[in-house]
Amino acid sequence: SVILCERGIRTFNDYQRHTFDVAIIPELKARTHLPVFADPSHATGKVSMVGEMAKAAVAAGADGVMLEAHVEPKRALSDGEQSLDGAMLTSLASQVRQLHEFLATT
Repeated sequence: SVILCERGIRTFNDYQRHTFDVAIIPELKARTHLPVFADPSHATGKVSMVGEMAKAAVAAGADGVMLEAHVEPKRALSDGEQSLDGAMLTSLASQVRQLHEFLATT
């Protein structure tokens, strides 16, 4: 009943909330028996970065991806700038599934 989740590490840059450490995903998978998830929404804090970082996490071997979504991100009481809307979530979920399936066959 435990998963590990990469949510970013604090750094001194000012263009994203945290640095999304994709390299830790395969390292954690090699060192533990636990599933490893990634949360690019929290790590980057910017919806414009979430999709690419989610795909990077899948490519690195993540067992799952947590994505923040909201019906109207601009009206969200918190974290709207990192939230996907419904169409974005549907599209990204499809892309992530396709990438996962492709990588599973290689």
